[in-house]
Amino acid sequence: MMTLGILGGGQLARMLCLEARRMGVRTVVWSGTPTAEPTEGVADILIKRKFDDVEAHEEFCRQVDVATVEFENIPLETLRKVEEAVGLYPSAESIGISQHRSREKTFLREHGIPCAPFALVGTLDELKLAYQEVGPATVLKTAAFGYDGKGQVKITAADQLEAAWESVQGELSVLEGFVDFQCEVSVLVARDKDGQCLAFPVAENEHRNHILDLTIVPARVSQETLQEAEETAIRLADELNYRGLLAVEFFVEKSGRVVVNEMAPRPHNSGHFTMNACVTSQFEQQLRSVCGLPLGSPELLSDTVMVNLLGDMWNPDLKVAEIHGTEGAKLHLYGKSSPGERRKLGHVNVVGGDNVEARSRALKDKLLSLKKS
Repeated sequence: MMTLGILGGGQLARMLCLEARRMGVRTVVWSGTPTAEPTEGVADILIKRKFDDVEAHEEFCRQVDVATVEFENIPLETLRKVEEAVGLYPSAESIGISQHRSREKTFLREHGIPCAPFALVGTLDELKLAYQEVGPATVLKTAAFGYDGKGQVKITAADQLEAAWESVQGELSVLEGFVDFQCEVSVLVARDKDGQCLAFPVAENEHRNHILDLTIVPARVSQETLQEAEETAIRLADELNYRGLLAVEFFVEKSGRVVVNEMAPRPHNSGHFTMNACVTSQFEQQLRSVCGLPLGSPELLSDTVMVNLLGDMWNPDLKVAEIHGTEGAKLHLYGKSSPGERRKLGHVNVVGGDNVEARSRALKDKLLSLKKS
């Protein structure tokens, strides 16, 4: 029996462990933290120690055949050591590019992949110069450890520059020109050991307070835009010489042209619809690509909408029945006990039948209203 090592102990690792059990693959999770609620009871072995712990590294690598990640913000030194010992997919180099916005943006530009205009800034003076080039509507983003809107501030006038620089605490950052977009979409693409690539259907994403709110599949954009997004994601995986599952987020401009916003070297929140709506889920596809198995079909079996369940809309005493009472609703919970308002506690895939989007929006509105009451 193959044993897969997973770096990170959050909800993505949980869902990967559950899929691995179904497929007869053992899992060893190295959480890098003293707690790992989502993977308690679902990983075969759970190592709850920091990523710089030498004994934890030895324990992890001794027990696994191959390794992958469930989030990208893992020390690059740890990734390289695991890669040397047992093999890591995607590679430490690929993860290193995607975990740092300056490296990611530079890679995109060097390979001619469309992205927003940007400049790297390390001082307030550099920010002022960069603003003259890419302003007036811009977004300042810290180069590292940014997600769900963290480490970002919008700038629309020169008199906001000093406050914006203070907000990122002087960290190396990327100043991006604001993209006037009609919507946001994402593509998940799997690439195997032989370089074969398969893309899941393009998903349309709506955000609430910078966190994914709804994912609508198929995306409501033109066929030309769908094709361009898929081809760009596959090209990006090829340029990275990637192996594993890659998520690529795009802005769709008013013209229909797509530009890359960011990428993630792992399963993605916007890909959760695949768990109930596709022949192969994103987690099964990650297992297949990392473990050297043939890729599965990404065919969409039903229109679907994924509703993210954040802490600000969750009360288990009130809402489980509401969710299960919605036609086509499939509930996935992440095993988290502390419902912080911005914390992702689970998701619901609403599949099949007519008016999938209407049912999903009604469910979300009902959950929000129940929380307030």
